[in-house]
Amino acid sequence: MNPLRRHEMIMEMLLAANEVTVAELSERLEVTGKTIREDLAKLEEKGLLQRMHGGAVLAQADQLGILSSRNPVARHAAEKAEVAKLAVSLIEPGDIVALDGGTTMQEMARQLPNQPMTVVTNDIVIVSELVRKEAIRLVVPGGYRVRNMLVGSEAVAYVRKLNIRKAFIAATGVQPDSGFTIYTGEFSQMKRALIETAQLAYVTADHHKFGQGALFTFAQLTEVEAIVTDAGIPPETAAQYRQAGVRLLINQEKE
Repeated sequence: MNPLRRHEMIMEMLLAANEVTVAELSERLEVTGKTIREDLAKLEEKGLLQRMHGGAVLAQADQLGILSSRNPVARHAAEKAEVAKLAVSLIEPGDIVALDGGTTMQEMARQLPNQPMTVVTNDIVIVSELVRKEAIRLVVPGGYRVRNMLVGSEAVAYVRKLNIRKAFIAATGVQPDSGFTIYTGEFSQMKRALIETAQLAYVTADHHKFGQGALFTFAQLTEVEAIVTDAGIPPETAAQYRQAGVRLLINQEKE
């Protein structure tokens, strides 16, 4: 197993349990304790965890549960609903849109009106929501399942052939230096395909994600049309990102 995949699995275990031991990781990943300690040191340098005697804990309490698929209650549900509402307002009848995976995108799917449009998605929760809305043409590129997402090179290649008008993309963290980040590397190629294929690409991120970092960068902040966020973002944070050349859409604000 290559180091990046080990780091990814370490973070998945941490995000599910908040604390892991070197012994648990060594057994699960089938590598020596020395290798695990080296991996933990590298992840600590990235600010993703804190080492402790015999193991590690998450560096930031707000990271907890990001990858958990067992808890159906979304963290920061009110903010995500607010972001979803604004993102849905950007969609017009007849649009061809892509919805990436995650809880905010799932809320977008719930809020989408049952009217003529085409929606491309690989999130199986979104598929189950939109299949009931008969006016929406649903396109599922396919692939193999990783939690709630279908991924794979064939799905990425298929998406790159489509004429997508607007793509809405999820991120785990938003930072000026690291850009848009996620914990699962298998999702990166699809996100890149959506950004590079769509005429307009938006990242949806509630304000809690600003300043957060994750393992993999899939895009820089200025590669998208705008970041759609909620009104809870501190004014000084919004000003910081705008000064860096990032367009923010907040509530009814459309710049």
